[in-house]
Amino acid sequence: MGQAPSSPLSDCLNTVCNSRDDCVAYPDNPLYQVSWVNRYNLDIPVEPVAVTRPENAQDVSDFVKCAVANNVKVQPKSGGHSYANFGLGGQDGELVIDLVKLQDFTMDTNTWQATIGGGTKLSDVTSRLHDNGKRAIAHGTCPGVGIGGHATIGGLGPSSRMWGSCLDHVVEAEVVTADGSIKRASETENSDLFFALKGAGAGFGVITEFVVKTHPEPGDVVQYSFSLSLDKHSDLISVYQQWQDLITDPTLDRRFGTEFVMHELGVIISATFYGTEDEWKATGIPDRIPVGNVSVVVDDWLGVIAQQAEDAALWLSDLRSAFTARSLAFKTDEVMSLDTTTKLMNYIDDADRGTLLWFLIFDASGGAVSDIPMNATAYSHRDKIMFAQGYGIGIPTLTQTTKDFLNGIINMIQSNTAQTLTTYPGYVDPALTDPQVSYWGPNLNTLGEVKSKWDPNDLFHNPQSVRPAETD
Repeated sequence: MGQAPSSPLSDCLNTVCNSRDDCVAYPDNPLYQVSWVNRYNLDIPVEPVAVTRPENAQDVSDFVKCAVANNVKVQPKSGGHSYANFGLGGQDGELVIDLVKLQDFTMDTNTWQATIGGGTKLSDVTSRLHDNGKRAIAHGTCPGVGIGGHATIGGLGPSSRMWGSCLDHVVEAEVVTADGSIKRASETENSDLFFALKGAGAGFGVITEFVVKTHPEPGDVVQYSFSLSLDKHSDLISVYQQWQDLITDPTLDRRFGTEFVMHELGVIISATFYGTEDEWKATGIPDRIPVGNVSVVVDDWLGVIAQQAEDAALWLSDLRSAFTARSLAFKTDEVMSLDTTTKLMNYIDDADRGTLLWFLIFDASGGAVSDIPMNATAYSHRDKIMFAQGYGIGIPTLTQTTKDFLNGIINMIQSNTAQTLTTYPGYVDPALTDPQVSYWGPNLNTLGEVKSKWDPNDLFHNPQSVRPAETD
């Protein structure tokens, strides 16, 4: 156990740990940054005052009380995949509560509701649900993402148009609040807190376990992949417009999820259809999606999850690197016009990109995600049908040229769109000037009021988290 020079905070944390190994570490530990902090984005330096690894909710409660007594901010870390290292506080001097040891899992075979520890990674969520009744929930494709952040910020993935977001599956949570209390939150108990946890969780508490509703695994699943290599990105204009026309169709089958992934050498369009090959053909989608170098594979749920994880690894996933990320969200009437698409592709061709490793990913959304009222949870992008994420990865270091390139993509799209585009908080964008409005929009005032009640001193804090409402 790393011993810091004695201070009231370290004395308190050490008392909680009671000489347990692998319980707390401080900056004087030679492996602190590599093994304990383990930044996801190496371009954003951050040094927490300490990193703790609780074994249960009582440990979390005691660590929170230590932070309160010493006026130190707190952030929980589950998988640690925040693009801006918010799970590490996003700024120096915060106390990190790393939930890696919270791995409990149980399945109620009467209700088919699963209880999942707050530190569980998505790959383990998938396998444990499969092993306990061949059940499933909607979630993203990166296997190393933790459910703690994923299910409290949105949690979008290929099956979200069919089943909703990951947070839409959460029916109850155990959460440690800003006074160190261990609470249950659901629609019938502490419902205001539950509302906030489902979309803005990092600013309201540390969730130690989730109770989620589950679905039977789909039987056959069709995976579609289209790839195109080209000399210039302006050759993609018609391909992109064809894909966008498809995903903006309000009658698009909800069993269909898809991504359009641009990169240095061309494009990959991936799609997943949860049904048989005959059902896939009957939707008419194969006649409307771009064709060329196409592969169609029929697989089962676990096979598809494994393939999607492999695909995700191609562009980011678990890689620790120096990168920049920018993102936008689109309503139906905000998607890119042919003129905007043309300007964007020409910009990409003409720009100095500063790296060969860059990606611009468009994801289809809507469907079941949009069924739930906007004010039912903190998640405020239920009216969106598409998201864009841009990444530029430094080899070995990230240059200003690459940052400028990504900023130029966002500026090109925004400057050619009448409305002010917003951003999904799961695709953290540290460059936003008014992040809370962009992330939580119509729900921000309510969130500020809930914050004032449950965390008036803003204990659970990162640079872009919800702030307490201003009171007269």
